[in-house]
Amino acid sequence: MIIHYKCPNCGDDMSFDSESGTLSCPSCGREDSIDQFSEDLITTTMEDETKEYHCENCGAVLITDSDTVATRCSFCGAGVVIRERVSGTLAPTYVIPFSISRDEAVATFKKWCKHGLITPRDFMTADRIKNITGMYVPFWMYDLNSRVKVSGVGTKVRQYTSGDYIYTETKYYRVFRDINLDYVKVPVDASKKMDDELMDRLEPYPYNQLKDFKTPYLAGFIAEKYNFNDDELLPRAKTKIERFLDSYIQSTVSGYSSFMPEEKNIDSLKKKSYYVLLPVWMVTYNYKQKDYIFAMNGQTGKVVGKPPISTGKMAGWFFGVAGVTVLILRLVTFFMGGGLL
Repeated sequence: MIIHYKCPNCGDDMSFDSESGTLSCPSCGREDSIDQFSEDLITTTMEDETKEYHCENCGAVLITDSDTVATRCSFCGAGVVIRERVSGTLAPTYVIPFSISRDEAVATFKKWCKHGLITPRDFMTADRIKNITGMYVPFWMYDLNSRVKVSGVGTKVRQYTSGDYIYTETKYYRVFRDINLDYVKVPVDASKKMDDELMDRLEPYPYNQLKDFKTPYLAGFIAEKYNFNDDELLPRAKTKIERFLDSYIQSTVSGYSSFMPEEKNIDSLKKKSYYVLLPVWMVTYNYKQKDYIFAMNGQTGKVVGKPPISTGKMAGWFFGVAGVTVLILRLVTFFMGGGLL
């Protein structure tokens, strides 16, 4: 079943507006609250199980990827949602709606480009944006509990002076820690198409903006369903919290000069998992016949990606830093009585 959102006033296509947070009509300006949205406003078209459907507006035949949940008609621009791919076991629990519009995303990306200290100057003009797409990326979120038992050797070092001598005293201690930690809303992207590193670097999202999932949030955007279930991605979630566990362990032994763990046992269990859709602006930037892919958090505007590097700027930074270092060393030598070379 294909879902179109038609304006009751003028019949034009409605889509989610990131600024007002409503289902909005661009023609007559009608706005409908999604929380109070009436199912009577939905226009549906029954389709078979193939990936082909017909746009209700213009009748164009559109082919969708099997993972596509929401898309736009490339002929007339109508936003549609494929209901079967957001129902049953495929129904998300929550969604964080876009709060940054397309125009705001373009402006934010251009501002980000101008801050590149070692990117080419003509890249910094940010006038080669090839495409920018707003899409909801599928994530699993986990509430985890970790029980950690650590044992090792801690040292406390003290220096003191007695007469003409300076002494260093080192004491050794057996250290044990039994830690119980809870982690909530640990996100792991569930799309095989998305770069895991890019998605991880987009964090954090404002999780206080999580909304109960409703299909109108997807209208006018691209969305995909998950490719991996929560059990398949659980190991990644556990790996993501390991660095936080190590940091917390270190914080519990801060009274020691050093701590060397000898044995560490971590048992992390899933308490709860839920399927969510998170907003991402994907930006394709063409520079010297090569496409560079960037991602932007659709709520915070954080941009991640790897821009090209200017060899000229890199050389300038290198020699600049090297020159300052040499100057400092010469000044230190001079003030120590060595004279300037």
